[in-house]
Formats: sequence, C-alpha cells, structure tokens
Amino acid sequence: MSDEVKKNPDAEDVTAPEEQKPQGEAAAESTAPSGEARAEGGVGSPADVRVAGGAGEPPTGDAAREPQPGVSADADETARQKGGISAEAKPPAGPAATGEPSDPPAAERAAPTDAEKEAKAKAAAEARAARANARAAAKEGDAPEAPKEPSPKQPVLDRAAAILREAVGSDAVEQAFINEKNDHMPYLIVKNDSWYEAAKVLQQHPELKLNYLRNLSGVDMESHMEVVYHLISLESKQEYCIKVKTDRENPSVASVTPLWPTANWNEREAYDLFGIDFPGHPDLRRIMMSDDWVGHPLRKDYEPLDPEV
Repeated sequence: MSDEVKKNPDAEDVTAPEEQKPQGEAAAESTAPSGEARAEGGVGSPADVRVAGGAGEPPTGDAAREPQPGVSADADETARQKGGISAEAKPPAGPAATGEPSDPPAAERAAPTDAEKEAKAKAAAEARAARANARAAAKEGDAPEAPKEPSPKQPVLDRAAAILREAVGSDAVEQAFINEKNDHMPYLIVKNDSWYEAAKVLQQHPELKLNYLRNLSGVDMESHMEVVYHLISLESKQEYCIKVKTDRENPSVASVTPLWPTANWNEREAYDLFGIDFPGHPDLRRIMMSDDWVGHPLRKDYEPLDPEV
C-alpha cells in the first residue's frame, strides 16, 4: 500500500491485482477442489469450510436443500452428511412449521358426543321394538297349535287314581297328573288323612303291587311341608310318585315303615332335618344331628344358634 493511502484513511483500499488467469481455469479451481485436499482434512472447498465450523455454518431450511453457488451437488451432500444433516431430513411442513395449532387426534375426532350416543340408543330401542312387534304379528298369524297328544302313561295314572278313590274314598286323591319332564312319571297327591290306607292299597292291590319304596324325602315349600315317595312294582316295573302335604307349624305324616322297611331311616332323616313327625314309626329319633341339637337345618326358616357351625 502506498504512502498516500496510509496517510488518507478515507481513500479506497486499492491492492495490486493478481495475475489474471484464463477464465476457464479459474472457474475449474473454484468449483472442483482437489480430492487430496479433502482426504487430508484440509480445507479444499467451500463445503469443507462450512463443516469445519468456520464462519460459514451449514445452511438450514430451504437453503440447505438448494445447491450453493459454486459448489457441486456431491460436495454439498457430503457436507450435510458430515455435519449430521441427512439428505432426506427436511423441515416440517404444515401447521407445526408455521406455529399454527394442529387438528385434534383421530381418537378425539372419533369420540361420539352425548347427542350422538342418545340418538344411537334411541335407534337401537326402536329396532328392538320393531323386531318384537314383527314376532308378535307373526305369532298371531300362525295357525293355532294342534291339540296336545295325551301321555302314553295317562291310562296308567287314571287307573291308579280310580283304584284309590274306590278303595279309600272319593276324596282320597287331591290331584293326579303326568310329569312329562320326568319320563312321563304318574304323580298322585294323596290326602294326608287317607295316606296310610292309600299306602296299603298301593302296596297290596293286584293291579298295582308297588312292593318297593325306592326313596322318601321331605320338602319345605315355605307355605307347607311335603313328603315325597317313589314307589315301584318289581313285577311290572311301573313307577309312581306319591306326594302327601302337611302343615308347616306341626308337620305330621303317618309312618309307612310297617309297610316298606326302607322308610325307617328315610323317615328319621326327614324328622331330623325338617322336623316332620311320623306317627307309627318304631324308633323316631335324630339320625344325623346330635340329640341336643336345636332346630332342623334344612328348613328355610332355620337359624343356627352358632353361625360358625
């Protein structure tokens, strides 16, 4: 710099121009740095200068995706990879990039409102009502059911009831019916006052000959007590179910132990657990609970003195 320039600070800085090179050679040197310089870690290109952390930091945003002037696409890609910037990494677009609030999540958008829930419930109720009305209309339009065929054991039941009414009394049988669910079992409800005489007829009549007592049990019906007998003929294999009703407060049914010895322990069990008395039993006492036990455990109104027992 000349003395005149040093003396005058306002003067323009004028330097001696370097030796000019041909335009083609200068452009080649600026845009195509040598591979040796990059391999040795030197600064051989503007891209290397940016990665090295100098004054030129890696551009971000749209600038990072566009090739810089004077820098080849390969060099720019290498610079982004060295600086931890993926070639595919792009700034987020849409509301997140502009700071605008995003739309609610899909789950929140799908949640029905109270009005929608109420409308769906109303539609479902109307559909159920429509189906019920359709079934009712179809049932009304159906042809009337054919008369029910009589049970194959109805004649057996009628004959047994007739024998008891003839031999014991017209009011001896309170009710007679067929239990279809129990293999069409004939059921006879015999009046309590006539029970012992009716039992002898059932056992000894030549048409019945119910000579075996299969089972005897007590039943608490809440309004009254019942004793149920299952009798069978070992000759004809015909079986009957006989029921005898008794009072709940003072239940008592005549013992049939003299007729069917099997009734001995069964009547004692019914006495022990239900409190049903069996007049005529040879040894009526408790069979399961202790002699000093209070109450009868299978009655529906039974309350134990000790809840833990």
